[in-house]
Amino acid sequence: MRKVCLVTGSARGIGRATILKFAENGYDVVVNYSKSEQEALKVKKKVENDFGVRAAIFKADVSSEQQVAEMFSFIKKEFGRIDVVVNNAGIVFDRDFDEITVEQFKRTLDVNLLGAFLVSRYARPLMRAGGAIVNVSSTNGTKTISPECLDYNISKVGLQSLTRDLAFQFKPKIRVNAVAVGWADTDMNKDLPQEYIKQETAKIYLGRFAKPSEIANAIYFLASDESSYVNGEVLTVDGGY
Repeated sequence: MRKVCLVTGSARGIGRATILKFAENGYDVVVNYSKSEQEALKVKKKVENDFGVRAAIFKADVSSEQQVAEMFSFIKKEFGRIDVVVNNAGIVFDRDFDEITVEQFKRTLDVNLLGAFLVSRYARPLMRAGGAIVNVSSTNGTKTISPECLDYNISKVGLQSLTRDLAFQFKPKIRVNAVAVGWADTDMNKDLPQEYIKQETAKIYLGRFAKPSEIANAIYFLASDESSYVNGEVLTVDGGY
């Protein structure tokens, strides 16, 4: 029986690359999306055509407990288990301190932090045999100061704290780790001013933004047996910054 991996927010970007990485390594996969149905269907088709594993898609806003519960009821019915969960779904509003609304601030925390909490809570009963959870955090939660996205920063700090707490709570069978991602070529960053991209690229030791597949490689490592004694850790993946 093949192992099963769920990646939230996996219709595009890092989530999509992560789904493909696990499928390439023989996992059945669950593609979660909130809005990008057509992109999710494309991922499902590519997975099934290229890797011959099973792929399912499920629309759910991870900040909604009801929708998360329905997603795991679906996974239980279709697969009967879950072995890996990647909490990747995330948003950012990029508003200055004086401009961001309370609703926007709450929305970021709901998706980026509450969503990971809910998904992890509902995944646990389906991981009785053990498994791994990987949270996709950011260097904005560790060493980067960006006041224009303080909602995002705070959510990622919280996600790293959640990682350590869940590693303790879910011991000894379920490992919980996180990746702190730096700049990456994703839709979230595609509309940044070119001059700003140039300035930030100059700060990166490797001189470029990450490919989504490079982040996916780190996520896969933390979920695989290759990191079987790594738990409660945050792995920085930023090319040096």
